[in-house]
Amino acid sequence: MSYTIQAQIRTEIGKGSSRRLRHAGKVPAVIYGAGKEPVSIVFDHKDIINIQTNEDFYTSVVTIVLDGKEVGVRAQAMQRHAFKPMIEHVDFVYA
Repeated sequence: MSYTIQAQIRTEIGKGSSRRLRHAGKVPAVIYGAGKEPVSIVFDHKDIINIQTNEDFYTSVVTIVLDGKEVGVRAQAMQRHAFKPMIEHVDFVYA
């Protein structure tokens, strides 16, 4: 199964800006990998909350549409809220 997430590049980085994004229903994330620069991104929480429940989400290549350009990534790490069903941060690795 293929998964696609619409995302934008984020310019504000840090704890305060990440908290503001989470309160607005967004998820801060980062894409990194060997030989490439890390990219900080943000996407809607509703885009990932349902697809991350599938087991093959963690093993398959996820397509992130970043400002019109498609990037193939794999989910590396995901931080969840302690007791709420919320995703707080996602680390992706270039596929």
